[in-house]
Amino acid sequence: MDNKSAAVILKKGKDQSLQRFHPWVFSGAVAKILGDPENGDLVKVLSSDGTLIGKGHFQRGSIMVRMLVWDDSTPDLGFFKDRISKALSLRASSIPEIKAGSTDCYRLVHGEGDFLPGLIVDIYGKTAVLQTHSAGMYQSRNEIAEAIKDVFQENNETIDAIYSKSTPIGTFKGDDDYLYIRDGYTPVCPIKVKENGCLFWVDWEKGQKTGFFLDQRDNRNLVRKFSSGKTVLNLFCYTGGFSVYALRGGAILCDSVDSSQTAIDACKDNIILNGFIDSGDCICTDAIEYLKNVETGKYSLMIVDPPAFAKHLSAKQNALRAYKKLNAMAIEKVAKGGVVFTFSCSQVVDKNDFALAVFSAAALAKRKVRIIHRLTQPSDHPVDICHPEGEYLKGLVLYVE
Repeated sequence: MDNKSAAVILKKGKDQSLQRFHPWVFSGAVAKILGDPENGDLVKVLSSDGTLIGKGHFQRGSIMVRMLVWDDSTPDLGFFKDRISKALSLRASSIPEIKAGSTDCYRLVHGEGDFLPGLIVDIYGKTAVLQTHSAGMYQSRNEIAEAIKDVFQENNETIDAIYSKSTPIGTFKGDDDYLYIRDGYTPVCPIKVKENGCLFWVDWEKGQKTGFFLDQRDNRNLVRKFSSGKTVLNLFCYTGGFSVYALRGGAILCDSVDSSQTAIDACKDNIILNGFIDSGDCICTDAIEYLKNVETGKYSLMIVDPPAFAKHLSAKQNALRAYKKLNAMAIEKVAKGGVVFTFSCSQVVDKNDFALAVFSAAALAKRKVRIIHRLTQPSDHPVDICHPEGEYLKGLVLYVE
């Protein structure tokens, strides 16, 4: 909603990051709020002398405004179409596997990385799944759905359905619902998708996030290249993405471990979907406990991809200790000449912090370790150069003597 009288006035000197197009206004930078805006309202952002900087979605909390425009315009259907059209063009040029037909699932909109803070849009086949992380984007969801439908039609592509999966935001809960269903089409969920020729069932209605972790696509493909003849352990496996790629790459076996029985059941289904039977165990147990008790040298390749250990800055030090402990166990247990793929998706833990935690883990394990790859998120998860916080996924490939 465009609250024409609402404005946020910044403290003196607190507009510098916005002048460099950083998309967030933090509550600590705000001197005054005019017009009593509600969560989700479009508000003006003014410097301390009253100069207009731009407009964004208002929300009470640490991040008070998520910037959308850097002038006095009002984001409308045309605004969303322009942003989504540019996002689609980027994916078409940077993911050749889509055109080749080996991949039909990808991230269309990656929040700040596509200059639409608070909005995620993932494509699964011919279904678009929205996830809104701000009240403003949730309130704009029908306009966003209309923009997606129009952009795909203008590019001679078809969208069968658009599903909104909302995220609770304070007292704001939202509702999950289909915003668009093509005439004559009946929504089907889960559906089967392709990623680099591998097949997966995706359930956006009941699964985590939008149903699948698309941000690991390139890293899964790298695992495939390392897997021939290997015995593989996939920890925190979720629905078995890395497991399928490892088996497709020629792994002798792949054991998959997750604490969720639902995830383990989905992992089994995906392994079978790709034609593998008796290729390893899918084990519902605590991944850290499993690793602690596993026989040293049993696995020559390990994937360590835990959930975010720190979602807030206050948890950062505890997270670093957890990464150190987990990676020390993996380095200690992997076979001689083995490889460990290790990841962190905690935004507050940067790549240098993570590398230092892994370095400390290697010292603790008392083994010689070399970094042979540094990993990050793929091109459909772009990072706004003015918002380096958007580079949340980091990983290392370790060769352990």
